Amino acid sequence: MAKDKSQILLVDDDPSLLKLLSMRLEAEGYAVSTASSGEEALHKLKLSPPDLLITDLRMEGMDGMGVLKAVQQAAPSLPVIMITAHGSIPDAVAAAQQGVFAFLTKPIDKEELLKTLRKALEVSGRSESADEGWRAEIITRSPVMQELLAQAKLVAGSDVSILLLGESGTGKELLAQAIHKASKRAKAAFVALNCGAMPEQLLESELFGHAKGAFTGAVAAHRGLFQTADTGTIFLDEIGDMPFPLQVKLLRVLQERQIRPVGSTQVVEVDARVISATHSDLEAALAKGEFREDLFYRLNVVSLKLPPLRDRREDIPLLANHFLKKIIAKAPGHVRSFAPDAVEMLVSAPWPGNVRQLYNLVEQTVALCTTPVIPASLVQKALRSGGVQQLPSLNDARDQFERDYLVKLLQISDGNVSQAARLAQRNRTDFYKLLAKHEIDLEAFKGKDD
Repeated sequence: MAKDKSQILLVDDDPSLLKLLSMRLEAEGYAVSTASSGEEALHKLKLSPPDLLITDLRMEGMDGMGVLKAVQQAAPSLPVIMITAHGSIPDAVAAAQQGVFAFLTKPIDKEELLKTLRKALEVSGRSESADEGWRAEIITRSPVMQELLAQAKLVAGSDVSILLLGESGTGKELLAQAIHKASKRAKAAFVALNCGAMPEQLLESELFGHAKGAFTGAVAAHRGLFQTADTGTIFLDEIGDMPFPLQVKLLRVLQERQIRPVGSTQVVEVDARVISATHSDLEAALAKGEFREDLFYRLNVVSLKLPPLRDRREDIPLLANHFLKKIIAKAPGHVRSFAPDAVEMLVSAPWPGNVRQLYNLVEQTVALCTTPVIPASLVQKALRSGGVQQLPSLNDARDQFERDYLVKLLQISDGNVSQAARLAQRNRTDFYKLLAKHEIDLEAFKGKDD
């Protein structure tokens, strides 16, 4: 599925130039948004990430170099083209050293601009003709996820090892599959293995294969996953749980591109791209000597960190409805949608289990629902049964804290209002008002008011 239009963000404090460039680019089929200052551009970048940013160098307030630095922090894969009426060699050199894609001088030559723009979009994998099928299973409107996917698309074109980081349930295997689909290895096999799900000897056999008679029960030779993934991709999930002796053998495979099946004296050439993943802190494991440093650097050529669901709440309605459609397609029934207040409840939940937990909850509510619309009460019940409590509103949280605080003071002072008020740094009148607001009975603290 191709994108409709490439999104261009223009930044310049000259209204006439903004209008001229917008007209030119829109005439070429691009979707254009504008910002008259660096600050406005960064605000728009957070709301709706573009595919390319074109900024003036000299502007009041935040200049083009300031915009560039901020973009590199927020969206490092976003290409930036810089323009200026004060072009000079030092400016161009400085911009190039900071990572700007191209440096153009005013008056802007239309053909040069379009040529540079097309090249920037092509190099970054953001051109409107780019095939988006590789990431079709990753449902998102989150700017954080969009930037992550842009980086994933860039590294997919190379053969470097990738380490995916993130909490359990964030979708690390789904991202690994997407990277495989976007790579030149897409037509070959993608195989996955959880390194923490089996004992050491079995894990070694699964990875590297074994010869006939290598151990009790090895009645035939067995091809390992590295051979199965030859010319393709092997995904090693929970790499932090790999036994230390196997880490040495995996390192050798990465270095020499050869495996030796268990019980065999022959080596086998393999060409598999390795993507690994972990939810644990590998750097802490390094410090404890539980994970090999040399293997870590071999696996961690590029690292991509998936955000937890609580940091991409704008995706929750999309994901919930996507999962609902998938579940209904497998087993058609009477359920059709979520009630609006049920969706609000989903958005406000903390989601310690991330996307995987959300899918399980949708599946549970569909199974238990007796009406076409899933009500909030059923969602609330499912959240509670899963050990998830809905996040309170700010006012509710503030009130709860205030009440708990007052109760704690009265417990400390044995119900002595004067002492409790002094601890709270409030006068007695204000303190009594707070007690009345929260309907706190002084008699319950069995102290005497003075």
